[in-house]
Amino acid sequence: MTKTKKIKHSGRFGVRYGIVTKARINKIEAKQRKKQKCPFCKAFKLKREAAGIWFCNKCKRRFASSAYFLEE
Repeated sequence: MTKTKKIKHSGRFGVRYGIVTKARINKIEAKQRKKQKCPFCKAFKLKREAAGIWFCNKCKRRFASSAYFLEE
């Protein structure tokens, strides 16, 4: 699959679902895929493993929290 400038990672849907829906998906997925701040060690090493499962590469903690991204 390729990424395009307009629809980025939602290019995997092809011509289906419309541009507005794909834009919403891009916004959510971009936020969930970036590294976030660990609540324990305060380092930006936190990564989402699965829905609601988070892992910090610095302090090696695995914990459950919100599904897509951590709330500030």
